[in-house]
Amino acid sequence: MYVDVVLTVVGALGVVVAAISSAMRRLPLSEPLLGLLAGVLLGPQLLDVLPIAPVTVDHGLFHELARVLLAVSVMAVALRYPTAAMRRHSRALVVLLLVAMPVMAAVSMGLGWAVAGLPLAAALLFGAAICPTDPVLASSVATGKLAQRDVPARDRQLLSLESGANDGLALPLVLAAVALAGPLGAATAIAEVVWQVLGALVIGVVLGVVAGKALRLGDRHGATAHGPVLLFTVILALGILGVAGLLHIDGVLAVFVGGLAFNSVGTGSERTSEVEIDESVNRFAVLPLFVLLGAALPWQQWSELGWRAPVLVLTILALRRIPIVLLLRRPLRLPLPDALYLGWFGPVGVSALFYLTLEAQRLGVDDAVLGAGTLVLAASTVAFGLSAAAGRRLYVLADRRAGGSHSADAHQDRG
Repeated sequence: MYVDVVLTVVGALGVVVAAISSAMRRLPLSEPLLGLLAGVLLGPQLLDVLPIAPVTVDHGLFHELARVLLAVSVMAVALRYPTAAMRRHSRALVVLLLVAMPVMAAVSMGLGWAVAGLPLAAALLFGAAICPTDPVLASSVATGKLAQRDVPARDRQLLSLESGANDGLALPLVLAAVALAGPLGAATAIAEVVWQVLGALVIGVVLGVVAGKALRLGDRHGATAHGPVLLFTVILALGILGVAGLLHIDGVLAVFVGGLAFNSVGTGSERTSEVEIDESVNRFAVLPLFVLLGAALPWQQWSELGWRAPVLVLTILALRRIPIVLLLRRPLRLPLPDALYLGWFGPVGVSALFYLTLEAQRLGVDDAVLGAGTLVLAASTVAFGLSAAAGRRLYVLADRRAGGSHSADAHQDRG
């Protein structure tokens, strides 16, 4: 049974990650990249130790794994900063969510049509799925001591909050693409968007507030401690995700809103565990998904793209986000080095896998959409894993040359 192989590999990789954890953030290596490479090595194309079907065939498993991992990740983002940080970045977040994200979807759609040769409807699905910034991959450059030392707090907070919020708010774009590409009518799509988004907001607030008050009550009676609080927040994320699934609402958005509500009414001690949650997600929880994904990469669909494959990757990495953030520098109030940094480190990752597999479940989309989407996802994982350490160093050099002084706010994550 390949489950035992996955467990063995994940355990071994976990030991490796724990052994070199202090050095990994200085190396051109990340935990998702490590898991992806291990999966490729053990998959059907090489050693055939994990003979699982390509993700284009068995996408249900990957949808559920991505859903759970995103829930835990966006909960960590919601707990990372006090409510004041959200208010402080509200203008920039509105710009990124309501302007930048739809434009990124349109640019990606255009590249999918022009470069990958996808039909217009398929390109629309492709663009909507890969537009959100992924919180799992983004956390590797937004958290940790080296990120706090090298990157200003405002950049790390903005990237974290954007990646947490846009994973849920990308759903309207995806449902619009599903409506245009399939039998779902416009009225039905609008009704579903309203139900899923508003339902997520209501359920998230209610469950987050209830959980926060319960934790506060327990804290007054000495029934909570650091370890249980850490576990409680993870269980809360999974609980909200489960309720959202039963009600057929946007589960990722519900978890993020629930985390914000929980953070606003909780004891405050839960925020002390955010680093551990992030470390758990980034260093260990990502490993099973990326090992399996590495073994299930659709090489056949990639080979059918031919020369289009590398051109698609390069154009998506260069044009999907960087030019848009640069054009929005003024409303975002970002100096040039910061705009370049945030433009590059807005990766395609687990959120794209979640939406690609959602589209496959809703429409049975052409394998070409999943093929092109997973190609960009894999390339993004490699590119950002290799460039995270160098990117921090280049940012520091560029910031100094531009006369910036980010050190004063480098440790104000909680301010």
